[in-house]
Amino acid sequence: MLSLDTSAAIEQRQVEAWRRMSPAEKLQLVSAATQAVIDLSLTGIRRRHPAASDRECFLRFACIVLGRDVARIVYPDAAQLTDLVS
Repeated sequence: MLSLDTSAAIEQRQVEAWRRMSPAEKLQLVSAATQAVIDLSLTGIRRRHPAASDRECFLRFACIVLGRDVARIVYPDAAQLTDLVS
């Protein structure tokens, strides 16, 4: 089983549907899921930091994705975010 909240029969139907998909369809599905995760992450950042600029939200997202230390190397202005958790 892949999921604890899905019956084995439904899960099997899902796996079969994935197998029937073309590579392009699979790529589109993964791309849409990735964009949804990015959107949810940015929404959470904006909720926690309502006065943050778009750049600050981007930098906070970069710190989540890359890790604080790498984000500060890639985006030196991320060093201004002093309230990041280690």
